[in-house]
Amino acid sequence: MTEQETAGLENLLHENRRFAPSPEFSEQAVAGPELYEAAATDRLGFWARQSRELLSWDTAFTDTLDWTDAPFAKWFVGGKLNVAYNCVDRHVEAGNGNRVAFHFEGEPGDTRTITYADLQKEVAKAANTLKNLGVNTGDRVAIYMPLIPETVIAMLACARLGAPHSVVFGGFSADALHSRILDAEAKIVITADGGFRRGSASALKPAVDAALAKGAPSVSNVLVVQRTEQDTEMTEGRDLWWHETVGEASTQHTPEFFDSEHPLFILYTSGTTGKPKGILHTSGGYLTQTSYTHRNVFDLHPETDVYWCTADVGWVTGHSYSVYGPLANGTTQVLYEGTPDSPHKGRWWEIVEKYKVSILYTAPTAIRTCMKWGDDIPAQFDLSSLRVLGSVGESINPEAWVWYRKVIGGDKAPIVDTWWQTETGAIMISPLPGVTETKPGSAQVPLPGIAADVVDDEGRPVENGGGGYLVLTEPWPSMLRGIWQDPERFKETYWSRFKDMYFAGDGAKKDEDGDIWLLGRVDDVMNVSGHRLSTTEIESALVSHPKVAEAAVVGANDETSGQAVVAFVILRGAAGDGGPDVIQELRTHVGNEIGPIAKPKRILVVAELPKTRSGKIMRRLLRDVAENREVGDASTLADTSVMDLIQTGLKDAKPED
Repeated sequence: MTEQETAGLENLLHENRRFAPSPEFSEQAVAGPELYEAAATDRLGFWARQSRELLSWDTAFTDTLDWTDAPFAKWFVGGKLNVAYNCVDRHVEAGNGNRVAFHFEGEPGDTRTITYADLQKEVAKAANTLKNLGVNTGDRVAIYMPLIPETVIAMLACARLGAPHSVVFGGFSADALHSRILDAEAKIVITADGGFRRGSASALKPAVDAALAKGAPSVSNVLVVQRTEQDTEMTEGRDLWWHETVGEASTQHTPEFFDSEHPLFILYTSGTTGKPKGILHTSGGYLTQTSYTHRNVFDLHPETDVYWCTADVGWVTGHSYSVYGPLANGTTQVLYEGTPDSPHKGRWWEIVEKYKVSILYTAPTAIRTCMKWGDDIPAQFDLSSLRVLGSVGESINPEAWVWYRKVIGGDKAPIVDTWWQTETGAIMISPLPGVTETKPGSAQVPLPGIAADVVDDEGRPVENGGGGYLVLTEPWPSMLRGIWQDPERFKETYWSRFKDMYFAGDGAKKDEDGDIWLLGRVDDVMNVSGHRLSTTEIESALVSHPKVAEAAVVGANDETSGQAVVAFVILRGAAGDGGPDVIQELRTHVGNEIGPIAKPKRILVVAELPKTRSGKIMRRLLRDVAENREVGDASTLADTSVMDLIQTGLKDAKPED
């Protein structure tokens, strides 16, 4: 192994812009520098204090952490709590029943206002219904729903009963739903007739019928919410309408309290073997870290803030930062069913203005899409209520970060660029908005109580200015407790690469100050003439050019250099059609920003990029195109026709010198 390979990944881009919090913001901030000091002095004592202060325990825990059977952790050992009670009932008991829990905005424009008192009654009714249908503690429930209040109510009802839920994103196919129902051996499926998307009703129930037709012996009933009122086939004896069952149930339900390690949910991520991985999260540690991070990272003041996380609850971001973390903190939230461009491209900003949203948490892909649409659209709305902006998902490139701050945040709202995963359960690396001098594009430092580092191939920490692999070196409360029914796969997937460290699968670098910058999945790293280059940094260089709205970069096999850089770019409207002059201009720009080694060998101008419904770019498909292979499975894309458009464009494109 060469010295360069041992060093990990190369550090290419440098960012010199800095944004300190205003004195006024810091003065009122929830989190101050003392949080870092307290966590560094006594990490486990710090977490014990957070858990006691943020949650209501029916039985106090006796030990903060049991790590004797590593990598299987037990947090807050001996404690008992009910997650739904923490998210709903205790706020009502504290006199906050009239506080709004959700401002629901349907895509067609219908609205509902749900207070914490309303939520308590609806969750009790749903829990009673599930109990009457035979759902007991430990039974699994599959949820396949649009983003409507009943979806959140169903999740909380499961948590109330101690029945782990498996939420399957409503955009997934019948096959994907079937595999998840089978693996979890779900007893009940909760779904809807459909949801509204881009101006029309999109059916969901037929996918459930198709999934169960493949065989699902564990399922006894299907509970169906009537959302779109389209014609829906119901199987007698199995299928029940939500409004006819939950609607008639008692509003009284006494919660049972469960062990801190009682399973809360299974959330499936796609695995490289084809079999989805059921990521298992439990109760006490997960709720502690989601509520702690939600409060401190977003500077939450629950009495006055209106918070909006745009993620669907089918993803972990929706679980942690639309449901459990915010509700545990007694937050008022916006819940929006539709897409950013329905019925017009100012829909999000219209909602921000309407509800005076003060905290917005969204994905870099959405931010770049809004950039592409132009500054004039958000300029039509009053966004002055926004005081904290968050980013989650892929790394956010510096230019999109600056646009987000300037155009959406009025050049005053601090941005918290957060790094975490389905597996980590909650935010791990992020600025604190009242403390951190932020850097566009950097997640910066581990949160107080979190231990993360960047290491080389041998597991040694890299020096400041070096690149390598992001690892977590100490257990954390919201960590996954395993892969459902597959402990060996859990150990092999996450704990085998580096001794006694969790390997996240992401490349990262430390800058000269020791702040962390994410460089994307290690699978996406390119080896060009012996240089290990990150797709993320080359994409950021391309998007920093004023003619580029969005970019995706892949490495394609090359006889000369091993791999060659191939870039797919979406141009801004003023850039024209991307003729040879524009292509050469972009190649030169990358060379100037990073160096000649990073110049794309080929740049393809495209109208769209292949993205999943959660906004992640599927570089695997772009690699197929770049290497002239048959394109692989594209069923999880938000728009499968995108790949046809890209391939058509490729036929007329010539490699650059």
